[in-house]
Amino acid sequence: METETRPMTVGDWMVTLLVLAIPLVNLFMYLYWAFSTTGNVNRRTFCQACILWFLIIAAAFIVIGGLAMVAAMF
Repeated sequence: METETRPMTVGDWMVTLLVLAIPLVNLFMYLYWAFSTTGNVNRRTFCQACILWFLIIAAAFIVIGGLAMVAAMF
């Protein structure tokens, strides 16, 4: 199967968002769609962007949590 470059339809997005709303399944599907070499390129870049946002937010929480712990010590 080749990489699809056609725009995703509303129905494609509805199915994608439905699958991503299912707990635990969404973790696997984010990773699968983000790093798969086949499938729709639009879905792949969307999942890559979501993973990147998650990593940025997680890093911010770690930094803020670390600063809060240091502030609590003093």
